[in-house]
Amino acid sequence: MIIAESLTKNYGLKPAIQDVSFEIQRGEIVGLLGPNGAGKTTILRILTCFMPPTSGVARIDGLDTSTESLRVREKIGFLPENVPLYHDLRVTTFLRFAGAAKGLKGKRLQEEMERVIIDCGLGEHRNRLIKHLSKGLRQRVGLAQALLGDPPILILDEPTTGLDPAQIVEIREVIRGFGGDQTVLLSTHILPEVSQLCERVIILNKGKVVAEDRPENLRARIQSGVRTLVRVRAPRNTFLERISLVPGVTGVKASEKEGEFVVESKGDESTRAIIARTIIESGWDLLEMTGRDLTLEEVFMHLVTEEDLQLD
Repeated sequence: MIIAESLTKNYGLKPAIQDVSFEIQRGEIVGLLGPNGAGKTTILRILTCFMPPTSGVARIDGLDTSTESLRVREKIGFLPENVPLYHDLRVTTFLRFAGAAKGLKGKRLQEEMERVIIDCGLGEHRNRLIKHLSKGLRQRVGLAQALLGDPPILILDEPTTGLDPAQIVEIREVIRGFGGDQTVLLSTHILPEVSQLCERVIILNKGKVVAEDRPENLRARIQSGVRTLVRVRAPRNTFLERISLVPGVTGVKASEKEGEFVVESKGDESTRAIIARTIIESGWDLLEMTGRDLTLEEVFMHLVTEEDLQLD
C-alpha cells in the first residue's frame, strides 16, 4: 500500500534522509518514530507529494508520488501537525469547502460530510464557528477533512500535539477505529501513543531507518534475561549493594520513585525467589515485586543511542 525504496532527500549539500526503505501493508496502523530532525517530516512530504525525493522512489497503492502525484493525492487523507483551518467558517462550511476541493459534489459531498461529522464526534458542533472550538475539537475538524472522500490511506503528523489528556484519549479512539479499513501512517514523538495505537513501528535517527518491527519484537530483541520491578522500604545504597550480589542478578537500578528498583537477572525465574528471601532476611519491607518488560521509550532510547555511538 505504501512503499519507500531507497529514499534520499538532500537540502543543498545536507542529507535529510538517506536510503530509507520500508513497506506498509493495507489495513496496518504503523508508527513513524524519531527524535527532532530525524527526517520524519521529510518522508511525509515526499509521500504526500509535497516534494520529490532527490533519489529513490515512493509508491502509494502502486502509484509513483513523483510522476503520478494527482492520482496519489486522491488516495490520501492528510492531517498535518498544524491543521490549516479557516477559523471564521462554521464546521459544515469548512468541510463543504474541503470536500469540493477534493472533487466531491452534490449528494456524494453531503453524504461524506455527514459521515465524517459522525465518525469524528462533531455532531453537536457542526454549526459552530471553528474559532470558538477547543483545540481538541479543531483537531477533530482537521481529521474530518482528511477523511472526506473515504481515502484508503491516512497520513497523520503529530495528531495529538497540544491536546490535554482527555482530548488525547478522544482522538486516539477515533484513530483506533480506522484499523483494518484504512492504512494509517502515524508520525509522532509521543511514545505512549504508539504503544496504544500502532501494530508496527519504524524508528528513524539522523535520516536513516534504525529499526522496523512490532513493538513486542523490538523489546524481545533488546531485552535479555528477566526484569523485575521491586518496591521496598530499604536504604537505597545498601539495597543496591546487597541485591547486586545475589547469584544470577546482572544489574540493579534505582528508579525515580523512592523505594523503587528494577532488578535485571539471567533467564532463570528462580532468581526472584532468592531476591525476595534476601529482602526479607535483611529486615526490609517488601511492598511489590512484579515482572517488568522494557518500555517502548527504553527501546527507542537504546536504538537511538546505539546508532549515535556507531555514527560517532
